[in-house]
Amino acid sequence: MNTTIPNLITSFFTTYLPNEAGYSENTIRSYRDTFVLLISFSSEQHLCRHSRVTIDMFKKDNVLSFLTWLEEERGCSVPTRNQRLAALKSFSSYASSNAVEYMDIFQSIIGIKQKKGSTKTVDYITVDAVSLLLSLPDPNTDEGIRHLALLALLYESGCRVQEIIDARYGDVCFTSPPTITVKGKGSKVRVIPISPKVSSIIICYTSRHHISDPSEYLFTNRHHDSLTRAGVTYILNKYTGEAKRKNSSLIGNVKMHPHVLRHSKAMHLLESGVNLIYIRDFLGHSSVTTTEIYAKSNPEVKRKFLEAAASNIDGAITSFTDKEKQNLLDWLKENI
Repeated sequence: MNTTIPNLITSFFTTYLPNEAGYSENTIRSYRDTFVLLISFSSEQHLCRHSRVTIDMFKKDNVLSFLTWLEEERGCSVPTRNQRLAALKSFSSYASSNAVEYMDIFQSIIGIKQKKGSTKTVDYITVDAVSLLLSLPDPNTDEGIRHLALLALLYESGCRVQEIIDARYGDVCFTSPPTITVKGKGSKVRVIPISPKVSSIIICYTSRHHISDPSEYLFTNRHHDSLTRAGVTYILNKYTGEAKRKNSSLIGNVKMHPHVLRHSKAMHLLESGVNLIYIRDFLGHSSVTTTEIYAKSNPEVKRKFLEAAASNIDGAITSFTDKEKQNLLDWLKENI
């Protein structure tokens, strides 16, 4: 392999990420954006000339300066900063194995620690707020039934917006029980159950809009092109505005975006007593640790857990004897 830095980056994006690592197109785009930003920063700081990629860009001090630049100059959040670092670490790991002459430089990047941020919470709305939102599109019009199908499926399936955008008509199974098959992060495929009511809404929508080809996108714009994230956000914002005019207290101060419907579905499942393991699989998370944020963000769930724990406490508390205290101390010294 030609181990010049440009060739390493080219093989990283064209061969390693899609074929060996099996990363999704969205992840590859995110990694690509990281390199575009790094080159932009390097040009600004005169680390390279005319956007030419050199090994100097990957020296530890320059990478640390780049991460600081992301936060202070571009206003990126800590999670975004850490995502950019993860992309550079992935490349550094690949480059270390394929360009041993630069191993020390790339190993120093791998050693950079992620930055800790404030505790993350999620925005979500109540079941009543979702009901209000879904009552607003007029199912008797072509546009209304399309919007209702989109918003109802987004909430019902808990899908990421990109998963809904990529969905084809053939991905929906209308036989009992109805399901939708989606491809999530890392190209992981999962089958999600949907209710008969939402299934009937989709049937009405696809029938009215003459969607029957299994390869056809489930949702398109007025020009019959694939729906975009901005398009989904526009539709959601339209009905969010109507919902606030009808009952502003239900929506509250939540900044609505398509992911809020996914968060809301997860919260409502949790409030209904569904185990976090099942919610993890439903949402397509790789780890239950990611899913645990919903339990941490919901005060009602916390209250129920505390009440359940309190109900198990024996009202008659017995004090330790001196011997029991000493035995406990001895055990701690030997085992901790």
